[in-house]
Amino acid sequence: MRTVATDAETTPYLVDLSAQEIRRRLPEALAIYVDAMGYPQGTEYHRAPMWSEHVLRPGWRGVGAILPTEESPLVAVAYGYRGARHQWWHQQVRDGLLRSGVSAEHADFILADYFELTELHVSPRAQGHGLGDALTRRLLSGRPERSVLLSTPEVEGENNRAWRLYRRLGFEDVLRNFTFAGDRRPFAVLARSLPFE
Repeated sequence: MRTVATDAETTPYLVDLSAQEIRRRLPEALAIYVDAMGYPQGTEYHRAPMWSEHVLRPGWRGVGAILPTEESPLVAVAYGYRGARHQWWHQQVRDGLLRSGVSAEHADFILADYFELTELHVSPRAQGHGLGDALTRRLLSGRPERSVLLSTPEVEGENNRAWRLYRRLGFEDVLRNFTFAGDRRPFAVLARSLPFE
């Protein structure tokens, strides 16, 4: 006889991820990342050292969504940390702002006190159920920084779930059609003020 899973058995629940836990679940988390971003298989091997280093950064915080089954598989992951001048992403965005015509003073103001929402990925099989919104709110709850910044691939008409989520949550343009070193796709850099209500 086939049993039907109840909502309680199939609804993911949010968990805070410690540095130790994200390292333990790194293969799972990176598989979600590669799947959600549409990167080729093998990308995870290049990203693993970077993700492992990120957990050591000041202000790092991670959250995930897990299915309530015996295996407790991870179906979504998000993390970030306090942005700083010496970090690669910060330097890339500052350079992009300057090249777009923003003054050095204004670029430094934008990048002065922010939380970098570095990764936010929901497995395609778990999308469409509000996990992105829930993960973002939990990740940003109580953050002391003035703002949160993130980068996301450009999409024609901003027509995908990620863009709809960010706009719904009040993220605004900082830099558009920017190409990071090492990735040919154009990205947008978005921001919103904190605290996150």
